[in-house]
Amino acid sequence: MTSTNRTCKVGNITIAQDRPLAIIAGPCVIESLEQGLTIGRTIKAVCEDLGLPYIFKASFDKANRSSISSYRGPGIDEGLTWINAIGKELGVPTTTDIHEPQQADAIAEMIDLIQIPAFLCRQTDLLLAAGQAAAKFGRAINTKKGQFLSPAEMVGPVAKLEEAGLSNQMLTERGTFFGYHRLVNDFTGLGDLMELPAERGHPPVCFDVTHSTQLPGSGSQTGGRPERAPLLARAATAAGVSALFIETHPDPSKAKSDGATVLPLDVASKVITDCARIREAMNA
Repeated sequence: MTSTNRTCKVGNITIAQDRPLAIIAGPCVIESLEQGLTIGRTIKAVCEDLGLPYIFKASFDKANRSSISSYRGPGIDEGLTWINAIGKELGVPTTTDIHEPQQADAIAEMIDLIQIPAFLCRQTDLLLAAGQAAAKFGRAINTKKGQFLSPAEMVGPVAKLEEAGLSNQMLTERGTFFGYHRLVNDFTGLGDLMELPAERGHPPVCFDVTHSTQLPGSGSQTGGRPERAPLLARAATAAGVSALFIETHPDPSKAKSDGATVLPLDVASKVITDCARIREAMNA
């Protein structure tokens, strides 16, 4: 990689290829304050033991559920309050996703890292509103690469955020559509994403471990191959990503969202541990 690599500042954490591997982890959707704290405490303890920076993640609303009757979350007011409280209790930065431009200021006021969902990564009004709010409140933005885009096409979302006045940003790889009901992870493309020729240099890249195992559209609920998550996480770490994104739950069979892909806490903890050792070996 070249000297044009950028950093992304999230709270007191600096995400970059030459920094410790950052871990973004938590439940898919926030189900309760207590459960969020349980998950956050577990992952924070693992990261502290390994010397890795930790960002708590959770969604307050899942706006793209397969079924209209599926649980979406507590909503923006209660959800942001819970996520913000968890961050303060644990002393870690937080992240959640945005779905509509009018949510931007409310999210940026309480959350350190605003996530642009993959399906919405080309929505100009959303990017501009999120970018302006993030710049206003001193936050960062993580844009997930659309499953329908090539790595090179992510120059567009990066440029739109920069036009909104935000350079503090990162990107996330989460798989690419391969026909129906299948995502693939192209590690040649991952390398291209890490070397994206953006105007101000290459933004740091995160790898979404759990969403990459999805089998989208495979019935009334999205299916998945969670047993492949450890393999993908190890491969992405060896490829040199700056962060890993992992959804985890105390009991995936009872998770109210993405139960087919979220990892049990013990499995997520082992994935993080294995990847920390890989990163350490790479830097030896």
